[in-house]
Order: sequence, then structure tokens, then C-alpha cells
Amino acid sequence: MSLQTRFLRPEFFVAAWLTCTASLHAAPDAPTPPTVRATLQEAGRELAKIAEQVSPAVVHIQSDRGRTEETGSGVLMRSPSYGGVFVVTNRHVVTQTPMKQISIRLEDGRSINPESVLEDRFTDLAVLKVTIDPPGVGEWADSDNLQIGHFVLAVGSPFGLSQSVTMGIISAKSRRALSLGAEDILNQDFLQTDAAINPGNSGGPLIDLDGRVVGINTAIASQGGGNEGIGFSIPSNLVKFVVEELLTKGVVRRGYLGVRLDDAFDSKAAQKYGLDRLRGARVVEIYSGTPAEAAGVVENDIVLSFNGEDVEDENHLINRVSLTPLDTVVSMVVLRKGRQVPLQVKLKERPPRRTTSQVAPRVGKSVLPAGLETVAVTEGLSVQAGMSGRRGALVLSVPDRLQGTLNLYDIITEAGRQPVASPGDLQAALERHSSSPLLLKVLRNDGGRTVERLVVLPR
Repeated sequence: MSLQTRFLRPEFFVAAWLTCTASLHAAPDAPTPPTVRATLQEAGRELAKIAEQVSPAVVHIQSDRGRTEETGSGVLMRSPSYGGVFVVTNRHVVTQTPMKQISIRLEDGRSINPESVLEDRFTDLAVLKVTIDPPGVGEWADSDNLQIGHFVLAVGSPFGLSQSVTMGIISAKSRRALSLGAEDILNQDFLQTDAAINPGNSGGPLIDLDGRVVGINTAIASQGGGNEGIGFSIPSNLVKFVVEELLTKGVVRRGYLGVRLDDAFDSKAAQKYGLDRLRGARVVEIYSGTPAEAAGVVENDIVLSFNGEDVEDENHLINRVSLTPLDTVVSMVVLRKGRQVPLQVKLKERPPRRTTSQVAPRVGKSVLPAGLETVAVTEGLSVQAGMSGRRGALVLSVPDRLQGTLNLYDIITEAGRQPVASPGDLQAALERHSSSPLLLKVLRNDGGRTVERLVVLPR
């Protein structure tokens, strides 16, 4: 069942709400006018239609991690780039859980396990591939069309109560500086809503009044652990980008500029640089060998626009750069000593990141005979890869034939039972085993936990 039915526009519900409010201010003993009652009844029927259309596409997810258990929600979707059905949810709902221990309960009562799980920790999104005849499939909305005040529905399994529906409005957009515990969320651009979102709603859809998915519910602002009127959803346009990257490439490859930005840039500092209001992103450092250096960006430049779009703040710039296709040449305008300077920059792929600073490799890359691209692990890179203090050869590119054997940002520490401290050591081992498979020991960041793997590199 596809969510293609279009419903009444928000103006209808605004009228119903205003009518209801007016009736509440009438005399206490006055009966509710028939027109008010009819309007509210019609609004209720329309909301029921939306819930009825959406619910078959919403799933309940339970992840059994042994000592702990995580419950959440998800939504069944399709994509032109992928022939089957998949579930979109939050990464924190399923990460570090064997696939056999991830239970997906459908609206019609069936319970299934995913066939594969694709994750992106920098947005806290995951895609679960499944093979089923779905009871319903969602349809994406264009989240850029949302406005503050638009009505939305949150659907999911709060506290394990599946197929729960709550209603609210979009109370803010572009929340980009949220503190989300230990999660390293690089791309923040959250929708804020007052629709009730509680533990268990994570990964479930936020729905507009056309019955389409406009966001994925992810977090709440709460002092007591439950709903206090502030929930956050990842906007559908960002979700779609991540989902397509995961389905077509297996990982999300992000654009990279190669600068460190001032996260304390405020109105006072903006006035100091001659800006009429707080806007833009101030550059405090340019890393060697990066697109920014090649484009001529210098320290204290303030990036005012990127690819024709005004830059609001440093997180806005990070989002725009990250979501721009690799090797794209884009225009950029910076404020430099009171003058606006146009620049052209060609974006490259973002290296591993664990902190707010980006550390570009400062040593030569080695393209190995097997088609691997690696770089020596520095302290900064090991921190960014989530494996602080480790040494070896960091994998920057994995050829198609080795997908599933090696992962992007694995650290190779042994080759042929000999230690690997650099790409040169790995290359030497490959040359010694030019006609036979090579046993590698690798370190891998598995949801914040470093695991050791033995893999065989075919020749």
C-alpha cells in the first residue's frame, strides 16, 4: 500500500483549532454550536484517514544485545536505486546487535529479521534490508517545504506501545547544535516538534498532512527521560541522501573542505569583521593538501555563501559541504578584510572524523597492487577513526572486489603475520605474497567498540 493519498491542507486544521478555541471562550453553559462540532468531527475523520494510511508502513523493532535490549520504530520504504523493500530507522536502535537478534514486527503481526544492516553513525541512521510483501510502504515528502507551524504526526512504538500516533506542529527548523550524548552526529539539521515523542519512538516516521514521511524521529529534550514537548526529527531530504548512499555505495561518502571553523563565532565577533548581523562561518585553520588550501582560502576568511546558498553558521556550512557530491566544483564567497572574494573549490572525500577538528593526512598515500588506498595512521587519524593510539595502515579506499572483506577506515596492523606500521610495510607484504592469498589482521570500529578481525586478502 503506497502512501499516495493526499489529504486536507493544514489550513483546514488551523480553522478547526481556531473554531474550537473560540468556542472555549464562550459562556460556560453555552452549548457547542453545531458548526463547531461538525468542523472538529471532520478534522478528526481526516486525521484518522492519515493514521490508517500510514500505520501499515510503520514497524516495531526490538534489538536483543544480551544484557541489554533496545526497542524502537522504523518505516518501510522503497527506492528507485534498490529493487526491494527496506526499513529506515535510527542507528542506535540496531547497532552492535547480530541480525538474528534484531526483530522487526510488522503491522499485520508478522515478525522478521533483516538480511543486512547498513549504518551511518554521523547521522544516526540505519537501513535494514528485508525481503517481504509489505503491508504498506511510505512515501518521502520534501522537508524543505515544511514551515514552522505546520501540523505533523509522530508514529511509532513509545514504551513498546506499537502503532501509537501523536499530533503536534513543527516548532522550529534547522536545530544544528544539539548535545546527543556520546554519539558523534556530524550532520545536524533537526526538525523540532511538540508532537509527543518518547523512548521507543526512535526511528519512527514524522508524517505531514499528506500522509508522507517528512522526518525520522530521533531524540527528545528532557530532564526526566520522557516527553516534555520538545522532540527532534532528521528531515526527510537528509535521510533520503544518506539512504541512497548506503544502498548504492554501502557507506556515506561526504564532501570535505579541509578547514577548522570557529564554533564560538558570535554577534560581537561578526560586528568586529564588519558584518551587519551574525552570519557565515569563520575559518581559523586550513589543513595542508586540502581542497580549501588549493582554492586559496586563508585564515580569518568568513564563508558567506557556498554553492549559491547563504551560509547561516558553521554547522550549516558543514552540512552543505558534506552533502555535496565528491569532485564537484562549487562557488564560494568569503569575506576577507572587508571585501567579498569569490572562490572556486573542488571537494574531495572527508577523512575519518571523531572530533570537531579535521586532520588531513600529512604523509604520502600508497596505492597498493591490490587496488587498496591506504595512509599511515597518525594520532589524529586514529582518534578520528575511533581507535585512539592504534598504529598501522588506514584504509581510505576499498575496491569493489574486496567489499565485505575490508571496510573503509579499517586499520591494518599485520600482514602475513608481520607487523604493519605503514603503507610501505603492507606493500612489501603484498609483494612477498604476489601469487598467494594474504592473511591480514585489522582493527575495526564497531559502533564505538574496537574489534580485531582476521581477513584473507585474495590475489
